[in-house]
Amino acid sequence: MKFTRRDFVKNALVLGSSLLLSPSPSLAVAKKEDPWIPAYEKLEKEGKLAQRVKQAYALFENCQLCPRRCGVNRKKGEKGFCQAPLKVVVFSAHPHFGEEISLVGQHGSGTIFFSNCNLRCIFCQNWPISHEGKGQECEDEKLAEIMLKLQKIGCHNINFVTPTHVMPNILNATRIAYSKGLRIPLVYNTSGYERVEILKILDGIVDIYMPDMKYMDPDKAAKYSAGASDYPEVTKEAILEMNRQVGVLQADKQGIALRGVIIRHLVMPNRVAGTEKFVEWVAQALPKSTYVNIMPQYRVEYKAYEHPEIARGITVQEFLEAMGWAEKNGLTNLDPSSMAVRDFYRRR
Repeated sequence: MKFTRRDFVKNALVLGSSLLLSPSPSLAVAKKEDPWIPAYEKLEKEGKLAQRVKQAYALFENCQLCPRRCGVNRKKGEKGFCQAPLKVVVFSAHPHFGEEISLVGQHGSGTIFFSNCNLRCIFCQNWPISHEGKGQECEDEKLAEIMLKLQKIGCHNINFVTPTHVMPNILNATRIAYSKGLRIPLVYNTSGYERVEILKILDGIVDIYMPDMKYMDPDKAAKYSAGASDYPEVTKEAILEMNRQVGVLQADKQGIALRGVIIRHLVMPNRVAGTEKFVEWVAQALPKSTYVNIMPQYRVEYKAYEHPEIARGITVQEFLEAMGWAEKNGLTNLDPSSMAVRDFYRRR
C-alpha cells in the first residue's frame, strides 16, 4: 500500500491531536534554577554579537558560506551556485502549524521562507522558492521587522527556512530585532549542508538547530542534489558541531522547545535515503536521546518523476521498516506524530 501525503496528514491530525496539548515525555525540561534567555541576548550583552555580524558580512566578498565555496563577490552583485543576491529574499513569513509539535505549540512556529538554496534537490517540495528564487528582496531592517511581528502575534520561535546562504543577513537582522525587543528562540532550519567553520560563527546565537540528513550515500547525494557527493560526510560533521553547541533538545514545562538539536530524515522510496545507516550513525555518534523526526511525507515533486527510483511515494511498509530500524538502534526521542502514525499502521 502506498503512503500518500493525505494519509500522513489525516492520521497525524487524528492520532496526534492530543500531543499538541501535552509535551513529549522524552523532552528534557529546562532547569528551574536556570532561567532561559535566548542565546543571542547573552552574546549581545557581552559585546560580541556585533563582531559576529561584521565577520559574517565579510564573507560576502568571497562567498564561502556553504560547502560549494563559490568564491563570488556578492557585494559586487556576483551570484554563485545558490543564485542569491546580497540582500535577503523572503518568499513568505507566517505562523506555521505543520512543524514539529514542540516548535508549533498553541500559536505556531514563526516561519520565514528564504528564496534560493545551496543544495537544490531535484525532488524539492518548495522548488519555486528554492530553485526559481521567487520572493521579495528586503533590507535587514525589514527582516528584523518581520521577526518582531511574528513574536508579537504569539509565535513561539523564529524559524529560518533555508538560511545558509543568507546567514550574515540573519545575524544582522537578529541584532536589530533584539534591540527592539526580540526575545524568542531562533531555529536554524537547514538542509544540513553546512561548513563547520561557518557554524562556529553561529555558536551562541542559534538556539535550536534543525538540520536534515537526506542521504548516507555520496552517489545518491550527487545524483539528486546537484553533484553534492560530499553531502553525507559534510552533514555528519555539521550535525556533530550543532550538537556540541546546543546539545539535546530542551523544552519548557509546556513542551515548547527552547534549545537543542532536531534532526529530520525523509524516508525515500527504494531505500534511497539510507535510513538504516542513518539511525545507526545517530545511535553511535550522538546521544540516543537526540530528537529525530523520521518523516513519511515524501512525494514526487519537481524533477523526481524523471528518475524511476524516486518517482513514487513511499509505501507503508517502507515507513514501518524505517521506524523499526530506529527502535532497534535504541533511539529514544522519536517524533511523537510519526510514532502515532507508526502505531496506527501497525494495528491494521
